[in-house]
Amino acid sequence: MLYLTQRLDHAHRLTASVTLPIDVRVKSRAKVTLSDGREAGLMLPRGLLLRGGDILSNDDGSECVEVIAADEAVSVVRCDDPFQLAKACYHLGNRHVPLQIMPGELRYHHDHVLDEMLRLLGLAVDYADLPFEPEAGAYTSEAQGHHHHHHHDH
Repeated sequence: MLYLTQRLDHAHRLTASVTLPIDVRVKSRAKVTLSDGREAGLMLPRGLLLRGGDILSNDDGSECVEVIAADEAVSVVRCDDPFQLAKACYHLGNRHVPLQIMPGELRYHHDHVLDEMLRLLGLAVDYADLPFEPEAGAYTSEAQGHHHHHHHDH
């Protein structure tokens, strides 16, 4: 079995991809299936949050696998009023809900109870199947500014 043990800052040559939901992208150990049908094991440093676009490799660098963030059932809140979005973040954060925060938009795992709470605050909430890239949190290794559109050595 192929073991993916490190995240690279760039790929020399992609050999495969792997599509993963957030609940797998937060794990340091997992068995996954690559786009070419091969099985691989994630053996990554603890606390590493994988983002769509990250490149994983085996120990000798002969395999380069791109991580793709899977579409997931999410609730989507779009609002042009930063104060309203801040209120939504406060109430969701108070419930320890993982959030993806973007300009004018929030995403969280779909939950009809949370959807109704935000509607009562006057926000429009939609349902969609989209990649979910929540904030890393203050204590993960991603809290130092890593975004999924570029890569760093960690």
